[in-house]
Parts: sequence; structure tokens; C-alpha cells
Amino acid sequence: MGPLTDLRPVPDNQEVFCHPRTDKSLIVELLELQAHMQGEAAARYHFEDVGRVQGSRVLQVQSVQPLNLESLALRGCCQEAWVLSGKLQVAKENQQVAKDVTLHQALLRVPPYQTDLLVTFNHPPSSVGPENLSPPSWNLGDFEQLVTSLTLHDPSIFGPQ
Repeated sequence: MGPLTDLRPVPDNQEVFCHPRTDKSLIVELLELQAHMQGEAAARYHFEDVGRVQGSRVLQVQSVQPLNLESLALRGCCQEAWVLSGKLQVAKENQQVAKDVTLHQALLRVPPYQTDLLVTFNHPPSSVGPENLSPPSWNLGDFEQLVTSLTLHDPSIFGPQ
């Protein structure tokens, strides 16, 4: 396990960014390549796995779309990319009532490093707030910018190849 945040433990293969004024978060994870799955099935697998790990119930996969590799800064090593939007029913550790949370996920498949790179944007219902937030609340445009601008600076994070 990596460092302990104020919210929950964060494993070494994950970075979590929490918006300072809303319940929104962005999570970047390096996961083992699920080579036995291709295409849309791989995106759905990771969505369902996030739900299982969080102890959530998958309510609905709203859309799964291929992502244009030419739009990615990682296009040189990414062989397949998908964006999925869906809803999970999630109860926080200290709450009894589960809430419906919209998740947007980008799955970048990086076979040269045996890695599935998963970027998740959590958009819970309590995130709706005044438009004059300082700093402004994150939106899907911010998520898209993160996904398309990710670069690999040091391949040694994947271990010896």
C-alpha cells in the first residue's frame, strides 16, 4: 500500500486527485493487462471490477465508445482506447444510504508494458454546486484533457522489460 490519504488507503499503482470543494475525484491506475479481453469487453470488465472493489452495485453502463488513438499523447504505445460512462450505487464507509454515482472511465491498453491504464472520473450527485466555485468544479472537458495529454516520461515505472 502507498500513502494513506484522509479518505482511504491509496495503493502504489494508483494516484487519486480529489477536488477541494466537491466530492469529485480523478483516479489514475496502472493495472495488469487483461490480455484475454479485447475491445468493449475490456472496458466493461474494468468498470465492473471498480464496482466490485468498492463494494458497489453496477446500475447501468450508459455508453462505451472507442477513443481515437490519434488524439492521445500516448498513441505511440497505446494500441487500443475506450471511454465508458456508467452508474454505480455506492455507500461511503461512514454512511448507510447508497448514492448513485456517475463514473466516466478511459481505458488505455498498453501491451508493450503489459498494462491497462485506467483513468476514472467520479461524479457523485452531491458534486452539483454553485457555478462560482473557486477553484471551479471539474467537468468532462477536464477529464478528456487529462486522458488525451497523459505522457510516459519514465518507462522504468513498469519494472524491467
